[in-house]
Amino acid sequence: MSGRAPRLPIPLDVLLAVPLLIIAAAIGLVILGLGARLTPHELFRALSEAETLFALRLSFSTSLISLALSLLLGVPAAYLLARRRFRGMALVDTLLDLPLVMPPLVAGLGLLFVIGRSSPLPPLAEIGAVFLFSPAGMVLAQTFIATTIIVRSAKAAFEAVDPGYRDVAGTLGLTPARVFFAIDLPLAAGGIVSGAILAWARALGEFGATLMVAGATRFRTETLPMAIYLNMATGEVEVAVACALVLLVTAFALLLMMRGLKRA
Repeated sequence: MSGRAPRLPIPLDVLLAVPLLIIAAAIGLVILGLGARLTPHELFRALSEAETLFALRLSFSTSLISLALSLLLGVPAAYLLARRRFRGMALVDTLLDLPLVMPPLVAGLGLLFVIGRSSPLPPLAEIGAVFLFSPAGMVLAQTFIATTIIVRSAKAAFEAVDPGYRDVAGTLGLTPARVFFAIDLPLAAGGIVSGAILAWARALGEFGATLMVAGATRFRTETLPMAIYLNMATGEVEVAVACALVLLVTAFALLLMMRGLKRA
């Protein structure tokens, strides 16, 4: 009996290329389906609508605030998980992964119960914090979703830093804070920035959790995904498609930026 593998009637590369082509064609058809829906004139008119411009401004402003909050919370947490060991760490680490697999609607429902009228917490409105059906609620929902992405990316980036640098810093008498700012943070910056790009893209396109917490009100809590939802529900396809194309182009640009950072 021969030990040689049987020869395939079709070259292996051709067989491997078939699923790749199917996946690429499916993505291309989705983009083409959106892009071919409007003429350039219709697209320009839809992009010039006050509603589209409002959604664009609100999406970028809330997602950037959410990204800043996610970085403030996520980077220190990731550093602790990467550099320290403590009892219950595996449980905490697993818990932090939960928002990655949790359906956004479920996350939004949980947030709604936490900050709503039946909340176990003291009434937030008494201290001037109004989250329900407001842009602040959108920031809260986006931050909840994006922070986990930051934690995962930053933790991997910190773990990839050669511990030898820290050992040398220890022999030089640098404080832990100085080691963090002078060694770990700069060396992990590339991974953190890549995670931040992904988190921003996720916050920009967030829909389910935001809908549950902030609702969908025109010219108040109307981000680009909300504008798509509202306009498709009322049959105003032009604005919906224009908002969808803006999200697609932005996501594509962010992915290109992330690939460029990795090469650098």
